[in-house]
Amino acid sequence: MNRAEIVSGISSIVVKIGTNALTDKNGALDHAIITALADDLARLRKERRINITLVSSGAIGAGMMEMGLQTRPKDLPMLQAAAAVGQSLLINQFAEALAPHGLHAGQILVTRQDFEHRLRYLNLRNCIHALQRSNAMPIINENDAVAVEEIRFGDNDLIAAHITNLLRADMLILLSVVDGLLDEQGQVRATVSDMDESVAAMVRPEKSTRGSGGMGGKLVAAGTVRTAGEPVIIANGKTPGIVSRLLAGETLGTLILPGARRLSARSRWIGLTAKTLGTLTVDNGAIKALKNNKSLLARGITAAAGEFAQGDAVAVVDGEGHVIARGLSNYAREEVEKIKGQKTSGFKALLARDTWYEEVIHRDNLVLAQ
Repeated sequence: MNRAEIVSGISSIVVKIGTNALTDKNGALDHAIITALADDLARLRKERRINITLVSSGAIGAGMMEMGLQTRPKDLPMLQAAAAVGQSLLINQFAEALAPHGLHAGQILVTRQDFEHRLRYLNLRNCIHALQRSNAMPIINENDAVAVEEIRFGDNDLIAAHITNLLRADMLILLSVVDGLLDEQGQVRATVSDMDESVAAMVRPEKSTRGSGGMGGKLVAAGTVRTAGEPVIIANGKTPGIVSRLLAGETLGTLILPGARRLSARSRWIGLTAKTLGTLTVDNGAIKALKNNKSLLARGITAAAGEFAQGDAVAVVDGEGHVIARGLSNYAREEVEKIKGQKTSGFKALLARDTWYEEVIHRDNLVLAQ
């Protein structure tokens, strides 16, 4: 699979641009870069009918500049304050840049909970689709002004990955200030087919002073999208016309090829996004059955941990704690404790009720780990 084949049929993309790519050498929002990006995306939207969702960092950086802060704050309240000051500056610049194209800037601020809870997840998708139908470009950022540690991603790269999976977009493009993933000689690796140890070894430890990400975070995000079956490109956001050029098939940046299978929207949420509230430890027989596309039965479960209710997401692990799968449990933790290791024929007496599920996790609600 080459670049021309991958980009030829694209109808929807998610583009994430980082703080350093959006700011000048002094740390201020770069009006020229924002205008050029808006022009590029608007042209693709009009000429190629591509649905585009933008995930933009830069609010904290813009707030830092406005508040006279030289380095990124370490404490959460000051990060929140910088985000509160900078968010309006960021979205206003995008609104100004999109206006000549007849487009509105549709700001959406999210936290981790918006992805982990199914109803909020679906509402977010509906909102994005509505904006795209309404001559508006969705522009998403983490809601840093209110998010505390428990509900923060802390990295817009991962948010962009989850948005890509939420929308089942055809590609994720991560724009930074580097030309792509660099090898030991400092040369851009044009294509990555497997996220193996050789790729991880290319990650350099340094981060920017104003942004929160780094190449390591980008590879985690890329792996999330790749696992779902979509390609990812990491490229330089300061390159003129970068998104159009990537979608024209130019060999720019690093292309990370998709995994072998394309997951459904529901499977992406279960396997890659939903918060797991407990674990089910299973025996070797259950592991074999799961890998043969079977449901998880109680007789294969040896232990349960966590506090989960019926319908909650749980991780299925082997005896050493390695995650085998993730799924939605038909039973609460207390009921699993009663039926683990048992055959279905004993459920009536064990559960003291006349109806029950044969499966603890049905195969339709279960996604194997990659």
